[in-house]
Amino acid sequence: MPVWTLLVWLAIGAGAGFVAQKIMGGQSPGGLLGDLVLGIIGALVGGYGLSLLGIAGNGGIIATFIVAVVGAMALIWIVRKLNKA
Repeated sequence: MPVWTLLVWLAIGAGAGFVAQKIMGGQSPGGLLGDLVLGIIGALVGGYGLSLLGIAGNGGIIATFIVAVVGAMALIWIVRKLNKA
């Protein structure tokens, strides 16, 4: 994988984490840095989850961003539930 591809993935994931936090509202589990990290991890988890469902990941940057936002939202929700326990 070329370095620029990794950088684009990181940028998309970070942006997705920021957007996911704004959509979900409430208290951020880890501040801005936590949102960015959850977005990057959410992008990976969301992409992997869709590949398990048989949905190919060749939809372009917009589709990748949407998947990353959904993955980040799921992770933010999980982190919030774990912090309440």
